[in-house]
Amino acid sequence: MDRMNQAFEKVKMLVGMEVDEESTRPAESESFSFMDDFNRQCTLSTKQRLYGFVICLVSGLTCTLLSMLVFFNPIKFGITFTFGNLLALGSTAFLIGPKRQVTMMMDPVRIYATALYLASIIVALFCALYVRNKLLTLIAIILEFGGLIWYSLSYIPFARTLVSKFVMACFDTEF
Repeated sequence: MDRMNQAFEKVKMLVGMEVDEESTRPAESESFSFMDDFNRQCTLSTKQRLYGFVICLVSGLTCTLLSMLVFFNPIKFGITFTFGNLLALGSTAFLIGPKRQVTMMMDPVRIYATALYLASIIVALFCALYVRNKLLTLIAIILEFGGLIWYSLSYIPFARTLVSKFVMACFDTEF
């Protein structure tokens, strides 16, 4: 019966319903991590979560689309494109919560995709804001876009394997 209750509590968390914290927390653990404290302070209703998600996602997509207007200025393009990606990535934290977002990003299945994506964001911002080299910024943005695709594919079962096989088949030199 305890396993059924735990499964029901996980389903509640998944859809954003209020969960009784005593049933999900181990009884012997009295110390809380930073993320646990942060999650407790971020209590939003389902309606507020949806508003936050939609606002962040639309803002992120708007920044990403507006970055196309300054495509020929790679520095401005890099800043607006990267800011749009960060807003869109942060929008999902409204739906599932920041702790679960970080936990899912650090999952062993997608840890490398997350590291590649976050590193490419940092490199793009570094090239755009500090180095101010148009060629390096453009290369960093291409890497960032590739990292975004690879990170997104990590949430779809077998998608990365399928894309890898497809790319290998396209560039296979044997006829």
